Amino acid sequence: MGTTVASCKNGLKSQGMFMAAYDDNNIFARILRGEIPSHKVYETDTVLAFLDVMPQSDGHTLVVPKKAKARNLLDADPETLADLIKTVQHVAVGVQKAFGAEGLLIQQFNEAVAGQTVFHLHFHIVPRKEGATLRGHGAAMEKPEILAANAEKLRQVLNG
Repeated sequence: MGTTVASCKNGLKSQGMFMAAYDDNNIFARILRGEIPSHKVYETDTVLAFLDVMPQSDGHTLVVPKKAKARNLLDADPETLADLIKTVQHVAVGVQKAFGAEGLLIQQFNEAVAGQTVFHLHFHIVPRKEGATLRGHGAAMEKPEILAANAEKLRQVLNG
């Protein structure tokens, strides 16, 4: 069936496609190491959820694996994905409740051509309301006090 993703050390091969190696200095890896602050809302031994500092809507949350060095879904091991998607679901339910969302946009990008800008596996949970326009992906930094208030609101629901 070909080379498995985990077996390639100097880059990753998935179904015959080459992907660059994982960069330990990406912003999410730095957040996980505590080098960059974040507005954490939920954490397990294997997964961290925190608010996007450039949200598309209030409550826009990112969910990332803590230990996996996967650029995206294509090079992640099944165990990482299983833990990650369970947490995505849990956090999504909380986001919907905390922000009164009528629906949720859950996104996961794979490589730059598909819109990925941070090359550490992650999911976006974006609350949606009828008639509300989304802000552009990465368009503008949110005010720290708004992020702090939104994080507290979500933490209360998730840990409540």
